[in-house]
Amino acid sequence: MTDRFSNFADLAEHYAREIATPDYARAFMEQTEMAKLSIEHEPSAVEMPDPEVAQAAIEMMLATVFDLFRDTRMEDFASEVAWGVANSFHVVAKRLDDREDAMANRLQEKLREYDPSEVYATDLEDLTMQARSLAECRDAMECMRDHAARIYLVETGRPFSPVRGSRVSSKTNASMIEARDYLAAQKAQRREQFAPTGPVVVFSGGQQFTDIALVEDYLDAIHARVPSMALATTAQNKGADVIAAAWASRHNVPVILCRPDTSRGPSAPYQRNARMLAFKPVEAVVCSGGGIQANLADRLREARVPLHIVRDSSVQNEAPAARAKAATQAERPAMKRTACGTVNGDELPPF
Repeated sequence: MTDRFSNFADLAEHYAREIATPDYARAFMEQTEMAKLSIEHEPSAVEMPDPEVAQAAIEMMLATVFDLFRDTRMEDFASEVAWGVANSFHVVAKRLDDREDAMANRLQEKLREYDPSEVYATDLEDLTMQARSLAECRDAMECMRDHAARIYLVETGRPFSPVRGSRVSSKTNASMIEARDYLAAQKAQRREQFAPTGPVVVFSGGQQFTDIALVEDYLDAIHARVPSMALATTAQNKGADVIAAAWASRHNVPVILCRPDTSRGPSAPYQRNARMLAFKPVEAVVCSGGGIQANLADRLREARVPLHIVRDSSVQNEAPAARAKAATQAERPAMKRTACGTVNGDELPPF
């Protein structure tokens, strides 16, 4: 859908609202008085960066990239450079996350080696301080990455997606208790990040599907009924899946990217479709496309998942031969398809 503005003030207000990002003040909050990032460093009382300055810096950085190339013959490359900026924050955040995990493992080992001595308590406090300090830096880095990703989405219309890794955002003697509390909080956070507990809605569509408003209308309606939903998509890099991912980014809906395992050959997308049912989806949207979408719709119907079939009149229907090939590659001999296009008595959608 296209927004129209009668003056620049309204446009500026709309742009600021669109690039709004999670609370910088929370992400840059100092959780402990002292910080220590590695065993080589001494504890330090140095402060975190100013959150308002950090927010302004990200906006200026991305705005400069797009302004530099806008209305020039290099304009098409602005999105690639901006993607690199957002991805650099993602890469560093991932490294911090890995270091935090390694520190958490050391804490686990230390807790199993309990010793009532003062040296043990000091070591445990030191490890906990390092883990918390790394978590602080990771939160701040993820906040800046998410802000950069938001600007990227507004400027390009496409959600930022890293090449590798998931993109997730966050936030006793006395030493033993503190260490155990930290580890418990970290485990709960990881579970929610990588396996969202909310109801899952499955989505897939063809790469030629372009009706943005139609997709958003369906997703808006489902989101109104299931506000805590997570969206599982077939993770194609253009078409309906990109439209859905962009919608999810704007509405802060977690996205599960279900990419096929390419090592499994031509049947990989169809095996991926089968695995998506393991999420126990509460609802599904399948937009017109090809054999992959037809196969997924079949599986969802058999699983009795409430299913919305969305057709784009600009996409030509797939030939019957391609649908038969899809069934063969999916290796589903138990499925019976008749010449008139039905499965178990149900009419199939014309993809």
